Amino acid sequence: MEPTAPAAAGVTVDIHPRDLPIALIGTAGGALALWADAPAEIAVPVALLIVLDIRIRRWSRRA
Repeated sequence: MEPTAPAAAGVTVDIHPRDLPIALIGTAGGALALWADAPAEIAVPVALLIVLDIRIRRWSRRA
């Protein structure tokens, strides 16, 4: 009997900018941060999540 290789598994992360004007996103993010009185440590990552389209896919390759 021939030995078989184990199935390979992985994760693919796709990051693309959204089709929105950057000035609109920046203005909205800044206004939200000021309105909510949020510190920059919170406002910047949230703004990046709004600006970027992030997709995470799990995949496995069968032997």
